[in-house]
Formats: sequence, structure tokens, C-alpha cells
Amino acid sequence: MQIGLYHFGDSMPDAVSGIRIDQGLRLRNLLEEIELADEVGLDVIALGEHHRADFAVSSPTTVLAAAASRTQRIRLSTGVTVLGSEDPVRVFQQLATIDQISEGRAELMAGRGSFIESFPLFGQDLGQYDEIFAEKLDLLLTLREHQNVTWHGVHRPSIDGRDVFPRPHQEQLPIWLAVGGTPQSVVRAAELKLPLALAIIGGEFAHFAPMTRLYRQAWEEFGHDPAELQLGINAHGFVGDASQSARDLVYPTYNNMMNVIGRERGWAPRGRDHFELECDPGGALLIGSVEDVVDKLLDYHRVFGNTRFLFKLSASPTEHEETLRSIERLGREVAPRVRAEVAARTATAV
Repeated sequence: MQIGLYHFGDSMPDAVSGIRIDQGLRLRNLLEEIELADEVGLDVIALGEHHRADFAVSSPTTVLAAAASRTQRIRLSTGVTVLGSEDPVRVFQQLATIDQISEGRAELMAGRGSFIESFPLFGQDLGQYDEIFAEKLDLLLTLREHQNVTWHGVHRPSIDGRDVFPRPHQEQLPIWLAVGGTPQSVVRAAELKLPLALAIIGGEFAHFAPMTRLYRQAWEEFGHDPAELQLGINAHGFVGDASQSARDLVYPTYNNMMNVIGRERGWAPRGRDHFELECDPGGALLIGSVEDVVDKLLDYHRVFGNTRFLFKLSASPTEHEETLRSIERLGREVAPRVRAEVAARTATAV
């Protein structure tokens, strides 16, 4: 199983002081975190696109290009590219460029996005949210398959026999479809034979099992080889030196972030009891000691049979050194144990 990170360059005001980290500093810290993730053997870094003061990454490909020159082996992914408000040609060219710089380590995670700021910013019609996404995903997949492109669209100008460069270093640029639990999106990923990335931001993680069962069922019904299926799970996590101290460290920043977003979306306010339940066995959060996080990662795998797991460490404390220590524990202590156990399970199943 691949284990890695996803990050938005969180720059929300500190829950205690109210001070917001400078976005330039946040981006420089993020590059240092990616460099360490590569050094300690994590497999993937995925950077999400947002267009608001709370997150410093509005252009994931720019940051990934910088990371490509500072890393050796870690895979470099968007997480996600909000495809409905992007131009697929430029998206493909940017990722192909990163792929060439990194000698074949780039990936694209496409999604409809959990925030809508990019649509009015780039003049897109929210009323045609899904239709625009489907059309642009079709163009993106066409670009992946063909250097010379002829394609006809409604929401984006057509292309008549144009070459698109550069081509990626890899034979085919990996494209994942990221979803938040919409059944139609899960079936779309299976129909298009795309790897699925499922975001679990709260609640009991086992409640999402029907989504992954639907994906596997649809994958086989569309005639794809089950051995080729790739399933990623994305969830919040933090690896501390002990169970309770990790929770105490993360809670103020994490809870503040969730309540800021929750007020915008009409969620009920969250508090410490809610947070503790989600950290306990069965809850979505992977926050605790090395042992806690190993156990929950294996519980996730037991439920989903996932081939990849990405941690969102960006809701961790604003102290950069604490985040670096968490990444080091994840790469040097958690990941080797989980990979070994998953490999043993797979061998036994065969």
C-alpha cells in the first residue's frame, strides 16, 4: 500500500493567538515538508487547489514544479485540480512539464471540488457544475491518449487537429478521480477505468464502505480486470509521540478549521467530545501515537482494501517543527509497519 500526504497549504488564523501565518512562509514550509516526506520514504504528496485566504495553494502545479527539483522519488500529484474551472489543455501541459522535470513522477487528481470560489473567479456557471466537469474530463482523457487532438465541446472551444505538447515522461500520465461520496461520481470513475480517491473528513469511516463496494461492483460490470483497480483513501491524521498529547496538540487548530468551514455549510458546531470520538477506534481521524495510527490504518485497510492512503497533516499545529516530526514518524515508523502487514495479508489471501 502506498502511504503519503495531501496538503492545502493551510493558513487559517491560529486558534489561540488569532494570527494567520504568512502565505509565503507557509509555502516555504510546505516545500520543506515535501522534501522530508521524500527523504523518509513516503510515496505521494498531493496538493489541493483553493482560492481563499485560508489556504496558500491556489496553483498546485507551481508548487509541485518547485518540489520536483528538491525531491528524488516521491510521486507529485494535484489533490485536487478543480477541473470544472480549469482549462484541460493547460492542466495537461503543466502536469506533463512536471512529469518531464521529475522523470516520471507526476500525477493528476481531478475533482469537482468541495469549495466553489473558483467558479465565479474564472467566470464559470455553477448551474452547470456537473455538465462542465464531465465535458472537461472527457477532453483531459483525450489529451492523455492523443498528441494530435480533435475534440468538440459545448462549454470549452473545440479543438481541430492540434498537437499538444509537451508529452509526459511516463507512457501515460496517471489520472485519478477524487470524490467525496457521490455515487454517480464513483460509477463514473469505474466506467472510465480511473483510480478512485475517496475523501473521508469525519464520522465513522466504515460508513463509506458502500461507496467502495459500489466502485468495485461497477468496475467489474464495465468489464475491467479487478487486479488493475486502484483505490485511495484520504483522511485527516497526525502522528505524535503519545496518544493524548497528540490529540491535545492538534485539537485547537483542527476544530477551529472545521468550525470555520462548518459555519459556511450549515453544520452544527463541533467541540472536544466530537473530536475525541473521531480519534477513537472507528472514527475517521488518525490522530495519536505511532501505535494508534498503525492500528487505525490497518482498520481502514480491513474495511476498504485500499491500495493508497493519504494523510492530511495540514490541519496539524501551526508550529512547523511539530509537523516535521509527525512526517518523520509517519515515514520511518508507521509506513514500514503498515506496508509489511498489508503485504502479509495480501500473500495470505492469495
